[in-house]
Amino acid sequence: MTRVEGSLPQGQELLSSVGTAWMRAPYPALVVDTAGALVEINAQAARLFPAAGPGIPLADVAPDWLVEGHRRAAVTGGEDAGGPVRGRHGQWTLEAHATPGADGQVVWWLVDDTHRELAETALRNEKERHGFLAEASSRLLASLNTERCMEVAVELATRYLADAAVLVAPAAGRRHPLSLCAGDGVVHRTARIEPADVPGLKEALQGFPPVPSRWIDPSALPEWAVPEGFDGPVGSVVVTPLPGHGVPAGALILLRRSDHAAFDASEESFARVFAARAGAALSAARLYMEQTSITATLMADLLPPMLRRVHGVEFAGSYRTAQDTERVGGDFYDVHPGAAPGDKTLAVLGDVCGKGLEAAVLTGKIRSTLQALLPLAGDHQHLLRLLNGTLLNSRHTRFSTLVLASVLRQENTTHLSLTSAGHPLPLIVRQDGTVEEAPTSGTLIGVLPDVKSTTAEVDLRPGESCLLFTDGVTEARGGPLGDVMFGDDRLRAALADCAGMPAEAVVERIHMLVAEWIGDNRHDDIAVMAITAPRTTHLTAVDGHTAGRYTA
Repeated sequence: MTRVEGSLPQGQELLSSVGTAWMRAPYPALVVDTAGALVEINAQAARLFPAAGPGIPLADVAPDWLVEGHRRAAVTGGEDAGGPVRGRHGQWTLEAHATPGADGQVVWWLVDDTHRELAETALRNEKERHGFLAEASSRLLASLNTERCMEVAVELATRYLADAAVLVAPAAGRRHPLSLCAGDGVVHRTARIEPADVPGLKEALQGFPPVPSRWIDPSALPEWAVPEGFDGPVGSVVVTPLPGHGVPAGALILLRRSDHAAFDASEESFARVFAARAGAALSAARLYMEQTSITATLMADLLPPMLRRVHGVEFAGSYRTAQDTERVGGDFYDVHPGAAPGDKTLAVLGDVCGKGLEAAVLTGKIRSTLQALLPLAGDHQHLLRLLNGTLLNSRHTRFSTLVLASVLRQENTTHLSLTSAGHPLPLIVRQDGTVEEAPTSGTLIGVLPDVKSTTAEVDLRPGESCLLFTDGVTEARGGPLGDVMFGDDRLRAALADCAGMPAEAVVERIHMLVAEWIGDNRHDDIAVMAITAPRTTHLTAVDGHTAGRYTA
């Protein structure tokens, strides 16, 4: 508030209607007649308007906004001035209130509004910054894709902080990923740059505090640091680090044109606040992508493989985890092709006790062990004994059941050696729809010091299939009331209808029927594998006497 202390200027007379108190009022006050000429001013007004005096037009000493306000107020003699008028005068912001005086005169009381105006401006700016940071946090954390985070960061910086922005990510090899924005669209590219070419950039990429923008010569920026579409010379530059989780997430370069105000200390400080949020989001996205890549690599060995035709025999498989949100579980299957068409192919389907990732880890261990024991695949009993010893010596307390199938095609007959280790017996569907159980048996793996098993020898004619499955099929609960198991009889009936079908069709039909039976009910992991002797065409012997050959 402006206050004037001391005596009145020489020659100043008192307004008789208000007395001497008016002259000592702490606020500037002026009496203006209907013609716009000053009648009286008090001491505070004389200090504020040194050239003011009785008879001098208000327009000669006061700002235009006050003159205009008096013009409107004079019409009604100050009775209805339409509220206070406000404006700048020198370094002050003043608010003027009109009061009716004698003979249509208007008394103007002026209040110093400078500090309130500054406070309101500061509050408004803080609200805008708070809103910007809230939007920045929301948009930056909306994606865990690194490139998307870089794109959002430069977009927001260009919209609120600068005319253009360049985000420099840590080098990948010898090249730095860059995101550049000058208002219209974001450009992503990698470039082999020299960070030392931009003052402060090398230090920012190492996580050191930024250098003041006044120390950066805009004309010395390299060409790569100015986005395409940036019109006009660069007037000021800010380089600020993007702090990450333990390691720097990159650096942000902000550019303003020469016809715009240079960055001040407050703006540089605010840019660091924004950079902290962008750096945290980038670090989270980078960490997520690294973990996703590692998980995908590890998961590749846990996922069931894509099966195909091997040495003239069709293999097909289907897998469904207990939780639809998971990709791996406790069931598994694998096919290890023989080295040559005359070598046996080993197929295995198993079920580990439990569900989820921990069970999946054990399936991975079993699959890896079987892969290593492939040279011994011709002796199922010996192979199961070695696998049993491996599981007993591991830290896992889980056990497994499985069935082994050594498959060899000779002419139009496919020979199977089937060995069950505590697993549901394989089912054979003949060409006429008859369904048989393979006569094999054995103890489960990973419980007893020794395992026993018997192997069944089965021949498949063209169009016949052998179905390997886990108990998730027969124990699937569903039906009208949701509490009846799919059971062996339904599985046999469904398989009987699959006579003559290719392996893919057999698996697809069984999987579909079980899925329909389950509906939305909870279920166990489900794995199904079909081994099918494909239909062939018998070629007539050339001489009419030999046995001839079968197409593959």
